[in-house]
Amino acid sequence: MIFLGTAGSVPTPRRSLPALAIHRKNELLVFDCGEGIQRQMMRAKMSLHKATKIFISHLHGDHILGLPGLLQTMALMDRRRPLEIYGPKGLRRFLEVYQETVSFIPTFSTEVNEILKEGIVVQEKEYVIKATWSNHVVTGLAYAFVEKSRPGKFYPEKASEKKVPEGYLWSKLQEGSEVRLSKGVVVKAEEVLGHPRPGRKIVYTGDTRPFSTLAEFASGADLLIHDSTFADVLAEKAEEDGHSTSRQAAEDAKKAMVKKLLLTHISARYPETGSLLEQAQEIFKNTQVAEDFLALELPLLDS
Repeated sequence: MIFLGTAGSVPTPRRSLPALAIHRKNELLVFDCGEGIQRQMMRAKMSLHKATKIFISHLHGDHILGLPGLLQTMALMDRRRPLEIYGPKGLRRFLEVYQETVSFIPTFSTEVNEILKEGIVVQEKEYVIKATWSNHVVTGLAYAFVEKSRPGKFYPEKASEKKVPEGYLWSKLQEGSEVRLSKGVVVKAEEVLGHPRPGRKIVYTGDTRPFSTLAEFASGADLLIHDSTFADVLAEKAEEDGHSTSRQAAEDAKKAMVKKLLLTHISARYPETGSLLEQAQEIFKNTQVAEDFLALELPLLDS
């Protein structure tokens, strides 16, 4: 995954507006579209043809105004792959007005999905995307990317003991399926596999104050990416504007028992982020302040 923009509200010379991309196999999942996102993707050497799904957290300009430009650039590059776009109510009308007022001929189909209730919004074979309401000043969504459990480690010696011939049937067992041998003997996958291996979980809050359901929503996540617009001294402003302080983000991370916390949506007040990091680490040690083009790889567990 890579952070394409980490600024809050206005860009700075070092930070572009909010955008995050998760690269998984042949897919690119994009969360929020700050202005100039296509240039950030190009600088990060990401293919605009590879993006398959875009998730908008809320309809404030710093999170959505980059979407029209991204779509137009994709079309100018002759993209053909369909694109799914998800976000709160109003997203469809926003895109309709854009197409009505700007000379733009799409070269690919778009499926716009307005999220009206919490729960699973994307169901794929190997992962799901969940959404929950956040606590901003407008309707906002937090998202969780959750991989499904994978079959456990394959033990070939156990398959041999069961007289399963090597080849296709071994592959079926590794996928978690049972196989049938001659004379009707059935070998179940759990007889030759270890315990199921958990997938990865990444939670992105978007802009939000702390909210009570986040601890359960983000529970056990490998990574929590949390609004951290202000330091403690501006806690009242954070509450008024619908944002969190770095300490509040750390408190949420601790409650959810996540493995790592990334602070993002950094106010332009903080060209240096040492105070934000220090306040967060007093509560949750494994914290890092996100920077534009910060790339992270979350390895899959082998056991």
